[in-house]
Amino acid sequence: MADASTFRDSTEIVVPCSSFADVRDELEAEFTVTVFPADGVCRIIASPVEIQAVEQFLARHGVRVP
Repeated sequence: MADASTFRDSTEIVVPCSSFADVRDELEAEFTVTVFPADGVCRIIASPVEIQAVEQFLARHGVRVP
């Protein structure tokens, strides 16, 4: 059976909430995502296809995705 972290890598992005605060509303309007903020860090969760598009969106807006 596959390790859960393998699936998580393709379905979530973890970034500091402050790094995308300026584009969060636009991100949530454009993509089907769920954002869970906790202790200054946001987990952006979506389907694997959507996560790839979100990564590109964030990169275009200068947000560094680890």
